Amino acid sequence: MSQTAAVALVTCPPDHAESLARHLVDTRVAACVNIVPAVRSVYRWQDAVQADDEALLLIKHAADSFDALRTEVLARHPYELPEIVTVHLDRGHTPYLDWIIANCR
Repeated sequence: MSQTAAVALVTCPPDHAESLARHLVDTRVAACVNIVPAVRSVYRWQDAVQADDEALLLIKHAADSFDALRTEVLARHPYELPEIVTVHLDRGHTPYLDWIIANCR
């Protein structure tokens, strides 16, 4: 396939992870979401250092559908400023990368 795949990284409260992952796959903006259930995030927010337990979502999607993915995450995410970053996959097992593209809109 000529399209490229990507992985988006999104952190969220653990109790939101499953419903957000299912929504992204149900709406076909993602082919697959892996949930890493326990990560500890340390970050600066509103001029103070914070630490929280979060879940990490590894969201496999078509690179050109990032805007749709971001819109869906922002509509359902409880944070004021959620982490939503994407890494383009320039190499990988071609049949798997093709499967990602085929399972996204």
